[in-house]
This record gives sequence, structure tokens and C-alpha cells, in this order.
Amino acid sequence: MKDAVSSLRRGMCVVYPTSTQPALGCLPTSESLDLLYTLKNREGDQPVSLAVANLEQARKIAHIPDGVVSLLDHFPTGSITVVLDSKSTLDERLGGERVALRVVSHNTAVRLIDEVGPITATSANISGSPPENDPAMAARSLSTDGLHIPFVSGLCGGGVPSTLISWESSTRSPDTTGTKVLREGLVKKLEVFDWLKSQI
Repeated sequence: MKDAVSSLRRGMCVVYPTSTQPALGCLPTSESLDLLYTLKNREGDQPVSLAVANLEQARKIAHIPDGVVSLLDHFPTGSITVVLDSKSTLDERLGGERVALRVVSHNTAVRLIDEVGPITATSANISGSPPENDPAMAARSLSTDGLHIPFVSGLCGGGVPSTLISWESSTRSPDTTGTKVLREGLVKKLEVFDWLKSQI
């Protein structure tokens, strides 16, 4: 863990375990994001999400309405990533005016993020390649001859990723009718819609 914390603070990327798949984490700085996008061979117009250890960290980044708190309380921690209005304009690679946040549940991820603050939560793989289920293997696949990617050991839940939800607005209206499921994952789309109906 100490090596990962030190690497992150130096602007490096680190592979860490989550309740779904290994994630590639870096601090949300321009230089660290440059490295992450290079490692993943990811297009700059495809934003990545941020992992937070708790809602207190999330509230420093985005507007969190009561409805989102209820949504996250209803489903298992770590199973939902929510796109919300950011409190300040972020790097476009984090979404700019909108940011995707995931409250992680894996103990190792929580400890890491408690130590360094929010980090990226994108899958630890080259874009278009299938993700590995082991942080060590994922780190190896992203390492190059000149750059070794450190990792934090831990078992991942495997399978599908978190469900990605776009909340209509977290600043202008409590209305949830414009909320959309952008990517079905651990939580099925029908489960989200059933929950939304229960809030009307």
C-alpha cells in the first residue's frame, strides 16, 4: 500500500482492486491523466470516472442531491457510478461540467482513497481489450519496457462492471424523470427503473 500511495503522489498510475474489476487509478491532475490516457490508449473525448471512499469526498467534487443518496443507499455499495453536476469545471477527461463518481466498497480501495483522496476508477486495461480480473496481471498488461505500473494486491469480484447512471441534474431540479442508465452492469436497468418509479 505504501508504494502505491507514494506512486500516486508522484503522479504515477496504480492498479488497485475493486468489488468488480481492477481499476487504474491516478490523481485527478492534468499530468497524471496524460499518463493514464497514454497507458490505456484512450481517446481524450472519453471521460473516466472518479472513485471516492465516501459521500463526504463526493460532496467536495459534485452536487449530491438527496435522491442520489437514496439511490446509493438502496443498491450495494460500489455497484453504481453516477454522473452528476460538478462543483467546478474539471479537466474534460473527467467530464468537465459533469463528473462520474463511484463510492467504492472494496476495503483495499477504501483505504487507498482515504489516504490519497479521490482517484480515477477506469478499468485497468488497454481500451478495447478485455479486462483482467487480477490487479497484478492488469498491471503487467499496462506496463511497458520503460515503465513498470505498480499495483495493490486484492481479490476482485469479477464479472460485469458497475452500472453507470446519468442523473438528470443535481443542481436545478429534484426531478428524476430524465435520469438514464448509460451502461448496465451489476445493477440491471429494470432494477433502476423500478427504483425510480418508487420515488415518484
